[in-house]
Amino acid sequence: MSRQRAADLELSENELVIAREELDALHDDLYVLACAVADAEQDLEAAGARPTVRELQLIVRGLLDASRPLRDRELSAPAAPAANSS
Repeated sequence: MSRQRAADLELSENELVIAREELDALHDDLYVLACAVADAEQDLEAAGARPTVRELQLIVRGLLDASRPLRDRELSAPAAPAANSS
């Protein structure tokens, strides 16, 4: 089915179709992860040469919380447009 849809849209093997809403949600989750990485870098720098176990746990927890939506994300193919019934 997806190969037929790609052929109908004249897509190459390296192109795909994704719903705008799904792409926007993916970008949002990537932004959240990028911010969490920046925060983790700042927190590690602020902790100095020997961060405590508690500091490291908080940093890792923040990274895990930010990455779960991406881990759990499944992209679906957009629905085919309704056939013209005329």
